[in-house]
Amino acid sequence: MIRAVSLFSNVGIAETYLGDLNIHVAVANELIPQRAAFYKHLYPTTEMIVGDITDPSIYSEVISAARKEKVDLLIATPPCQGMSIAGEMNPYDERNSLIKYAIDAILDLKPTYVLIENVPQQLTTPITYENKEITIPEYIEKRIGAFYNINQNKVLDAMDYGVPQMRRRAIILCVEKGTGIIWEFPEKEKEIVTLSKVFSGIPDIWPNVKEKEFRDILPKNTEEVLAFNKWHRPMTHVWRNIECMLYTPTGNTAYDNSVHYPKKTNGERVKGYDTAYHRMFWDKPGTTITTYNFRIGSQNNVHPGKPWKKDANGDMMYTNPRVLTIYELLVVSSLPVDWHIPEWATDNLIRTVIGEGIPPLLIKKIIAQIV
Repeated sequence: MIRAVSLFSNVGIAETYLGDLNIHVAVANELIPQRAAFYKHLYPTTEMIVGDITDPSIYSEVISAARKEKVDLLIATPPCQGMSIAGEMNPYDERNSLIKYAIDAILDLKPTYVLIENVPQQLTTPITYENKEITIPEYIEKRIGAFYNINQNKVLDAMDYGVPQMRRRAIILCVEKGTGIIWEFPEKEKEIVTLSKVFSGIPDIWPNVKEKEFRDILPKNTEEVLAFNKWHRPMTHVWRNIECMLYTPTGNTAYDNSVHYPKKTNGERVKGYDTAYHRMFWDKPGTTITTYNFRIGSQNNVHPGKPWKKDANGDMMYTNPRVLTIYELLVVSSLPVDWHIPEWATDNLIRTVIGEGIPPLLIKKIIAQIV
């Protein structure tokens, strides 16, 4: 059995399938208590240390526990909000420097294997080292390059490894030089898994309408549909957003609609990127799931939909004018559809942590090589 330590753990999405590989995450660290409780619910045998790793006492506690457990694999997924195109894209966001604590932990623990994961922008993000500004990969090379073999190709896309989601990630793989092992990405798989395949059998579901005066326009969800799965429940959206998506075909944005385009409360046209108010494609994997997956007006969040019927003017309307349900998010993220979500977790928390988590099937396939 390989024993691991997980830093910046979120709720442990990356760790979902590690048990299949006979890997036990013995120690984990997460800043936010609510997420740490979620993690502990999923992995009750893991020692969860809650707190800020930049606090010397917390860092010392993590290192002491990991040493005691004799961990041989370190997984680190530092926050990406400062670098992500879905975030602030601030190269000087203080969270970008949290990688330093992961590297400190590597030097203190000397694990045989290391996996560091983040957004591709990490590879060009500046960091200060010895009073000089260098990129994060250069920083990692300078600090641990003498002790570890580091992979050459550092960017991959989850959709190339059986995950029904287009999600590019920067993943740095390190192996202690004494092993002689070079750890690179697996070969890309030939089959691209599309939404048409993974959404087959999932019933259409209509969104809840916030405004009472518009609630009778859409069909009611049947008891059979609502009984499909406890997490296949529609979100509530305002009618003006539902309406513009009701007239938007698969793979298109409502910005292209001549009449039913995104509107403000006063009826004025909303301006924005054409990736917003956008339906996904049936013949492609899902688009990158972000923490804003609850918003119709955010990036590529809307269900692909199907032709439904024509209105009185002869304009075609389409089903599923809504964001993905939590059940569909589980599917697109390669999480188990029976994921052991704690009963106390709110929909907002579940959606946020899924949006921040890396598809666990991808992690399983990468780590399977060293096992």
